[in-house]
Amino acid sequence: MPPELTTFLLGTTPVGEIRAAILWGMTFGNLSSAEALFYGFWGNVLATVLVVLFLPKVAEFARQHFHLLDRILQKIFAKTRKKHSKKFLRFAELSLIILVAIPLPGSGCYTGALVAWLFGVKPKTAIALISLGIFFAGIIVLGLTNGMIAFAKSF
Repeated sequence: MPPELTTFLLGTTPVGEIRAAILWGMTFGNLSSAEALFYGFWGNVLATVLVVLFLPKVAEFARQHFHLLDRILQKIFAKTRKKHSKKFLRFAELSLIILVAIPLPGSGCYTGALVAWLFGVKPKTAIALISLGIFFAGIIVLGLTNGMIAFAKSF
């Protein structure tokens, strides 16, 4: 499989996202920084679009067919909205960008899409904000990866 396609596909994965895509693309795929960022970014954006568009449909299906799960999730969601809605509404756009941009496990486009859906962010707005967060995450990971590669070459 071509390294560009592998990097793109790694960008779509829930665990790896752009973080794994850039790292793999530069270290194993021999892609340049710009190529790894490009393919990883667009793979992650594709995942964002799919999740933002299909999450409401999947959630509705689950609510109709799994009543116990629906009750449990409704309680969790209500508690989350109550606890965090003031903070989120105050910094809505910025908080969504930062959540996605922080290159740590548990943050990224999938979490961003869930948070956007949970707080009722319109799909087009959510996709734009999450994509911006993905770009910033890519820049951060690119810097870290370039630093690690430079450090490894110094030995």
